[in-house]
Amino acid sequence: MKVRKLIESFKYAISGITYTLETQRNMRIHFVAAICAICLGVFMNLTKTELLVLFLTISLVIVTEMINTAIEKTIDMFTKEYHPLAKIAKNVAAGSVLIAAINAIIVAYLLFFSKISIRFY
Repeated sequence: MKVRKLIESFKYAISGITYTLETQRNMRIHFVAAICAICLGVFMNLTKTELLVLFLTISLVIVTEMINTAIEKTIDMFTKEYHPLAKIAKNVAAGSVLIAAINAIIVAYLLFFSKISIRFY
């Protein structure tokens, strides 16, 4: 019984990831950027520590995008009309994604810039 429940919970989680990928343009952008960053990381021979930082950064962006989507959909479930508190909640959630994405750009710069510039100069 416990194994069945575990498998069921994985199915629900994968369903949430799939839903977000299918419905959220920014999630698809984040996934493409993540795949590019991982490929570049492998190509540039990042150390294990650098790869760990890269994967944690990617996870942060994807998780915040999924939480943002969950917050937006929950608010939409309760009201389709404008409400200032709904606006604040949605804006704060979107702001968290923006902070994670800016962090990802900074991490990518720190991980890749010197390695790329050495290869081209």
